[in-house]
Amino acid sequence: MTRFRDCDLVLAGGRVVDPESGLDTVTDVAVSGGTVVAVGDSSDLRPAQTLDVSGHVVTAGFIDLHSHAQTIPSLRLQALDGVTTALELESGAGDVTRALASAAAEGRPVNYGYSTSWAQARMSVLDGMTPGHGPLGFAAGIGERTGWQRPANPAELARIIGRLEEEIGAGALGVGVLLGYAPRTGRREYLGVASTAARLGVPTFTHARFKNRDDPESALEGVAEIVAAAAGTGAHMHLCHLNSTALRAIDEVADLISGARARGLAITTEAYPYGAGMTAVGAPFLSPDHLPRLGLRPSDLVVVATGERPAGEDRLRRIRRDTPGALVLVHYLDEGSAPDLALIRRALLLDDTAVASDAVPFTDVDGTPIEGDRPMPPGALSHPRSSGTFSRFLRTMVRETATLSLSEALRRCSLLPATFLQATSPAMARKGRVRAGHDADLVVFDLAEVEDRSTYRVPAAASIGFKHVFVGGEAVVRDGALVPSALPGRAIVGGAR
Repeated sequence: MTRFRDCDLVLAGGRVVDPESGLDTVTDVAVSGGTVVAVGDSSDLRPAQTLDVSGHVVTAGFIDLHSHAQTIPSLRLQALDGVTTALELESGAGDVTRALASAAAEGRPVNYGYSTSWAQARMSVLDGMTPGHGPLGFAAGIGERTGWQRPANPAELARIIGRLEEEIGAGALGVGVLLGYAPRTGRREYLGVASTAARLGVPTFTHARFKNRDDPESALEGVAEIVAAAAGTGAHMHLCHLNSTALRAIDEVADLISGARARGLAITTEAYPYGAGMTAVGAPFLSPDHLPRLGLRPSDLVVVATGERPAGEDRLRRIRRDTPGALVLVHYLDEGSAPDLALIRRALLLDDTAVASDAVPFTDVDGTPIEGDRPMPPGALSHPRSSGTFSRFLRTMVRETATLSLSEALRRCSLLPATFLQATSPAMARKGRVRAGHDADLVVFDLAEVEDRSTYRVPAAASIGFKHVFVGGEAVVRDGALVPSALPGRAIVGGAR
């Protein structure tokens, strides 16, 4: 007589892909209490619910290491793109305790977590500013005062480092270092930040100091600084958005990173499949005098709120003076150009490079963040990467070109980012895999139908093809549609908590 075991859910007959174990077969996945309890034949199970997912891929939910889009409406669009964990690690939070408490009180559809913000620590110490919440708070800080961008004296540096240490103690997953926004701060401070991270056993997540094509302030030099910090301190150094850092120097930068890794340095990377970046127009590297070194003209920038392309240097200077926190699209590379598209893809293909969106929270036309538990309104503004990164990656790199195997592509979306963080946050060792005993953060999708629909003109168009998305065993997407009441996301924090 067969003894049945009860469980909450069986996903039956899907193509189950687990890159870590190499599993890629048609079988079942059983879930109970937010955990995967079995992968394989489910005939001895008695589930409360069975979903027939035949013809679909079942795999670990995607882990986005670089999502500034930490609002419910924005994160719901990420869930429709297969994301089950969205972390704010490059910019970070100025007050991690407050950020975690706010997210927990409001609820989140996916898991969340933060690094501590080096830039906002500097704003606090050098300009007396109260730490803002999220990247829009940082963008506002760019225009409010500029003293935070200067070099710190020894006493000030000690206070900056002290704030970072406090925030790591509060659960930060590392140190987010927006070095490119304060490039004159000096290498000594960066090495001090890296040494602190190494001592506390956390990574740094760096927006490199330089990303120009020409020496002495080149993309190669900017990445070399990160490599040197890893060599000199032993810290785990993570290079953010490889594609928009390396730009046309991707081959040289890739060689440098590969050589450093071959010598045992802990350097990790990420990239996204778009040619345009997005940031505040007041960023130092977008000054009119600097643009030629990036191979850009003022008209390569698009003011998100108005659609304006500055006609010349004088107009760009006025926009930077009057609204330095205004978000702009920066068209570094032309996605319609075969050579430029090849550069984007070479960044995505560097060994052990994770996919990360650099998602930006959606705003109204006046720049007000779309927050709270409400639907995304028509005409919401952001970058298409905020809603389409992972589906675009699967569409272009797997289905259309077969550049990557499905298993390798999924490894870059889930397993790699989990492994980057599991030494800092042991909870991450339970994510990024489809194995018994691991968290039931799962996505079910039809590879033939996965499609990014977001564009630069309509960035809030949701991806399609993801049939079910589960966070901790709870559906946040069911039959391709959001479950509006589902807010099962949990905090991912540093340490053993």
